[in-house]
Amino acid sequence: MLTIAKRTAFAALLLLIVPVFAMLSGWVWRPDQDALWLKMMYWITETVTQPWGIITHVALVGWFLWCLRFRLKAALALFTLLAIAILAGQGAKSVIKEQVRAPRPYVAWLEKTHNVPVEQFYNLKRKVRSQLVARQLQDETRIPSWLRAHWQNDTGFAFPSGHTMFAASWALLAVGLLWPRRRIISISLLMLWACAVMSSRLLLGMHWPRDLIAATLISWLLVTLACWLAQRFCGPLAPPCKEQTEIDKRAR
Repeated sequence: MLTIAKRTAFAALLLLIVPVFAMLSGWVWRPDQDALWLKMMYWITETVTQPWGIITHVALVGWFLWCLRFRLKAALALFTLLAIAILAGQGAKSVIKEQVRAPRPYVAWLEKTHNVPVEQFYNLKRKVRSQLVARQLQDETRIPSWLRAHWQNDTGFAFPSGHTMFAASWALLAVGLLWPRRRIISISLLMLWACAVMSSRLLLGMHWPRDLIAATLISWLLVTLACWLAQRFCGPLAPPCKEQTEIDKRAR
């Protein structure tokens, strides 16, 4: 387990570069950013937002199973572990959000510019919050209509970031499970995707850097455990050596 923990810890540190840099550089979210760049970030964040997040999850599960090529019983066990790791992260996120009750950056901005008290906002039902956002921004020309709709659909608390937890979990699972198979391209793409998702949450006014940091650390803990369990119950993660393969062929 120590080897897996070291590997996933290094990957988690790489993911933390995004929020730590934003925090240390003094970067502050503003709503008046380049519309084209924001739209690109929006489509990246949509790969995690429902219902697209379900498609992403299913596609990644299929890709992992293909890369690892476990037998049916081990593959089913791995599928279960992957699902538990992702769902456990999302469940932990929901519990923590309700306990911490941290406002999103755009909600804090609404308080400053539109006199919408944060505490009053979060005391409302979700449907009423959505209606309030739409009403307050109907004459706000700086905010694109698609971003307004995104805010209306996601009026929950900020800490920690569920999108980050989803993307970081898959990136760290790739490092933990696919590295022994030397799936370098898959790992690199998933790490870049996770970093892009994390950046999108900052740029869209949905999260503070601390939300991303907490989500990444929680993901690391859950993924490290899941990878250890996968190695213990699903078989070796590394491909068999050539000599063992030849022995197996002759045995058949």
